[in-house]
Amino acid sequence: MENWQSWRKQQRERLIADRMAVPALQHQQWSNAISDFLRREFFALQTMKIGLYWPFRGEYDPRAAARYFWESGATLALPEVVGRHKPLSFREWWPDAPMKTGAYNIPVPQGTQCVEPDVLIIPMVGFDQKGYRLGYGRGYFDRTLASYTVPPLTIGVAFEMQRLENVHPQQHDIAMQCVITEAGAFKGHL
Repeated sequence: MENWQSWRKQQRERLIADRMAVPALQHQQWSNAISDFLRREFFALQTMKIGLYWPFRGEYDPRAAARYFWESGATLALPEVVGRHKPLSFREWWPDAPMKTGAYNIPVPQGTQCVEPDVLIIPMVGFDQKGYRLGYGRGYFDRTLASYTVPPLTIGVAFEMQRLENVHPQQHDIAMQCVITEAGAFKGHL
């Protein structure tokens, strides 16, 4: 693709607007379906260190699944932006953990210990059948994944309406190992 940056920007704007226009009840139903798939298909997460995220701009809300895994014994962590061109740092989180406002006005744990996750549940603005994701364009997750000596399991989450034929991945893009939508789970790039 000749002008992939412009194409990605247009797709990103369209997909975010479409996602934010989803009625609240529909959003809740889709989020519940994704949480159900996570609980059923990834039973082993109950004993792992899970990096997830605080929902932003109409993303799938992982908090119900997070609470389930936390109550089952998992360690949870939320990402913190520590520098514009640096990998994300993950800080331990639990329901009622002390929080502060982080980059982009997204809540992050305040003063909790840093965790290196075994698995990352990653939001996607868009995705394709190979598991490549279209993110917000800042590269935080790709930079973070590239920084690990032992890569964590990567699970991308999004709604079916965010599926694209091809995200036109670039050399630095890292595909998700699994993608989950309200319609089910499929393997991406392994």
